[in-house]
Amino acid sequence: MNSKKVKVSETKTVEKEKVVAEKLNGRFAMIGFIAAIGAYLTTGQIIPGFV
Repeated sequence: MNSKKVKVSETKTVEKEKVVAEKLNGRFAMIGFIAAIGAYLTTGQIIPGFV
């Protein structure tokens, strides 16, 4: 039988600033998406003001 050793993956530490930045980025993206849907529902245009 072939026996292969499996390496245990090392735990990676993530800086707190990066975690906060990613959460903030995600929240702003969700706000932008909701704003785009609201603009489309109220004006009927994907980008209001452009023909």
